[in-house]
This record gives sequence, structure tokens and C-alpha cells, in this order.
Amino acid sequence: MFDRLAEIEQKYMDLADQVNDPDIIANQSQWRKLMKEYSDMTPIVEAYREYEKVKASIAEELELLEDKLDDDFRELVKEELAENKERLEELQKEITILLIPKDPNDEKNVIVEIRGGAGGDEAALFAADLFRMYTRYAERRKWKIEVMNASESDLGGYKEISFMITGQGAYSRLKYESGVHRVQRIPATESGGRIHTSTVTVAVLPEAEEVDVHIDMNDVRVDVFRASGNGGQCVNTTDSAVRMTHIPTGIVVSCQNEKSQMKNKEQALKVLYARVYERERQAHDAAISADRRSQVGNGDRSERIRTYNFPQGRVTDHRVGLTLHRIDAILDGDLDEIMDTLITTDQMEKLKAENPDA
Repeated sequence: MFDRLAEIEQKYMDLADQVNDPDIIANQSQWRKLMKEYSDMTPIVEAYREYEKVKASIAEELELLEDKLDDDFRELVKEELAENKERLEELQKEITILLIPKDPNDEKNVIVEIRGGAGGDEAALFAADLFRMYTRYAERRKWKIEVMNASESDLGGYKEISFMITGQGAYSRLKYESGVHRVQRIPATESGGRIHTSTVTVAVLPEAEEVDVHIDMNDVRVDVFRASGNGGQCVNTTDSAVRMTHIPTGIVVSCQNEKSQMKNKEQALKVLYARVYERERQAHDAAISADRRSQVGNGDRSERIRTYNFPQGRVTDHRVGLTLHRIDAILDGDLDEIMDTLITTDQMEKLKAENPDA
């Protein structure tokens, strides 16, 4: 591993020269590509350099302890040695995690699709709760959120809603949210006070660009129609809504949130690219042997991932066995503890897959 780190450090120094080369700076596309590579390598190189520095300090301290020292100074050296050994172990773990191959989609924006499942109106109401939860989480991280399409239920929930979250590392944190979210509570419409169980499906798609996936527009049928549901002036009176059908895959996307047909076409195309890209990505992942795939969650929207139990005030993530008794805070967007646990578990499982004999 450390031979590899020395090579990475050398490449990092070479990149430092390149990104300061006036000829490369003049070619902005090449410069941005090199800068991204340089930026990605920075935390690895910094941790490696600190590791080497701490290792040198340990060698010096061990050498000192072989000399005749007064008792106070010897104790001081022993304390520093113990601290440095502890720090060296931490750095070894940190570097090992930093060397795990990154998901190329981690820095992308995301398109989130929420759909009411089993439970009718109650499922639609919980879909609205989840939308608010992700909105509040985006606000906490200073991400931008934009609704792309929404279909409201009679009671004010959402039969389905899709929205884009724009911000650094959005996919890296939200990708674990794909799957079935189950809610257990007494619905407002229940006169007998019985607890009902409803489900909502969430899909988190990395925003895809033309370089990620090719779509021949000759394979896309575009239909326009009059928007329905709550809307401002003109939304419900003109053929501004857009439906796109990708004929080879059968994927259908509708957008009707904007007054402008052109804007709805742009939004629909973004979603279409994301869905086609996700389809191709899942087909690729399915080809990977099971023993090398992360077990935290593969984004399958049929997998039950979390239960929100209102009577007991708890939220349980079934993939990692994490239960938190603060449902109100979580639904208000306090998701970091859940997401940090999922990320850490995913990293550990990837490490096991990379080093099965470790």
C-alpha cells in the first residue's frame, strides 16, 4: 500500500507543476480536468505525509528511550510516543479508506423521485412528509432544491413528486435513500385510532449528462398536454405539460410544473437522461459478482430500507440495524447520523471486498 502511496505523491507533485503551467491554464477544459484530479488526490497525499512525519517522530522517540534520561523527561517521551502510535493507527485507517475507489457519481447533483405506495391517501401524505424531510436536509447543507414534477392527492399529499437537489456531494450522501420507506401511524382519516402501515418508494438518480449516456432523440416521442392539478395562471389553460417516451427502454417521463413548455421539455430531458443512465448503471452493477458488491443497499427501490414508527417515536434503518428515538428531528431533516452510519458501513464492506483476507 505504501509503495502505491509514494507513487501517488510523485504523481501529485507532477500535477502541481502541470496546473501551474501557463500553456495548460490556457486550455481551460484540460486545466479543470487536472485540477479535479489534483483536488481528489490532496487528502490522500496530506494524510500520507502526516503518516511519514509521525512515523519519523516515533523512530526518534524510540531512539531517545535507549539513552540515559532523567525520569521526568523519560515519562514525557513515553507519553509522546504513545500519542504518536495512536495517531499512526488512526492515519493507517484514514489512508485505507481514502484509497477505496470512489463512486464516480458522488459529486453529482441528484434527481429524487418519491411515489406513494401501499396505503392510498396516507401514503401520499407521507410522501409529502419525506419531501419536506429532504427539503429541510438540503437547507441544512445549503443545497438548492427545484421541483420538476408533482402530482398532488386530494388531501394535500403527493401521489408522486420529483425534484432536483443541486450541491456539492449531494449524490454521495443521498444515494442510500433509494428504496421503500415504511410508515406506521394513526392516519388523520382513521376514526377508530388504529395504526396503519403505508409505504412510499424513493429513487435517487445521479444527474446524467450527454457524456454519461447517449440518447438518440429520434428514439424519443414527445407529447404535449394540458397540465392538471394546482397551478398558476396559464399552467392549466395551455398545452405546457410535456411527456417524453424513450421507445427503446419504454421509460416515460412527464413534467408539468412550469408555465413554459420549453422549460418543461428541459426538465423532462434531464429526468430522462438520469433514468436511462440509472438503468444502464444497474445493468452494469448486476454483472458484478455478488461478493464484490456493497451490502448496505444497491439502490433497488423494491428493497425496504427504513421504518418510521410514530407511536414509538422511532426510526429504524434495517440495513445497518440502527434505531433512533427522535422521529420529529429526523423528519425535520436531521439525517446526518443515519447517513454517516450508512457511509461508514459501506466503506467497511468495500474494504472487506478489496481485501477479503484482511
